[in-house]
Amino acid sequence: MYYLGIDLGGTNVKAGVVSSEGKIISKVSAPTQVPCAPEEMNRQLAEAAYAALKEAEISVQDVPWVGVGCPGAVNRSSGIVEFAGNLYLNNYPLQKMLQDSLKKEVILENDANAAAYGEYKAGALKGAKDAVAITLGTGIGSGVIVDGKILAGCNYAAGEMGHMVIEFEGKPCTCGRKGCWEAYASATGLINLTKDFMKEAEKNSAIWNLVEGDLSKVTGRTAFDAMRAGDPVGQKIVDAYIAYLGCGIVNVINTFQPDILCVGGGICNEGDTLMNPLREYVDIHRFNARAKIQTKVVRASLGNDAGIIGAALLGE
Repeated sequence: MYYLGIDLGGTNVKAGVVSSEGKIISKVSAPTQVPCAPEEMNRQLAEAAYAALKEAEISVQDVPWVGVGCPGAVNRSSGIVEFAGNLYLNNYPLQKMLQDSLKKEVILENDANAAAYGEYKAGALKGAKDAVAITLGTGIGSGVIVDGKILAGCNYAAGEMGHMVIEFEGKPCTCGRKGCWEAYASATGLINLTKDFMKEAEKNSAIWNLVEGDLSKVTGRTAFDAMRAGDPVGQKIVDAYIAYLGCGIVNVINTFQPDILCVGGGICNEGDTLMNPLREYVDIHRFNARAKIQTKVVRASLGNDAGIIGAALLGE
């Protein structure tokens, strides 16, 4: 059996054919052209779907449905993208329009939920009953699996863990609140944190040399690279970042007590340099630390394919 998944993002539209074991058979990607009319967005989705099918040498009749992961407020029941700021979409009837184009059932889900479901079906969360996936990117994406199903909530907006407040009246967040976890622990938050520390550091320190004295060259790797170079400023930034990240993860664990929580995103390329101190923080601060059974904190395993795989398998 083959399945087709589409991961609609603000940068790229990605589509792939996936096997019943959750393996990518074919994958295509094209830049997302936005802003655009609903008809143009539908054309982009349909073209990506047909391109992935062609590469896999199958037709749309060979898949039982088409799954789509889309950012923003996605109503799976109605098939409408109620709002997706980065895509300039408002009340976009994605499901109906794409079904009319492909002549195939379309299942719509929030992209972070789709990625979490991908990890649950074929990745780091496989075998869990209750699980959470956290993705560290421009923002913080998160998806919650309860008893094998995506937690949607009454309005399909459950699981937005990036917008829980970890510092009252703290840094402004793009959602309009202050002190959200996303403002501190996303890749964007790490970059801003690095810049804040650097402004207080000596200009001849190793971390400034790494970016050639130009704050615009700071990335999510800068602090970690500085730490590895023996720069105490880099170490302080990494310690602060792991504390912010750990604070939110402890809150998530205390709320859901999942079997497994996985963390993904580009920052996780740091591997054990990130994950080992993060686990230590969680072990110290989690509630009921004496319990024999504890949530496993692991690195996500599907990378950028999680959204495609999860979307493809949404009907299972």
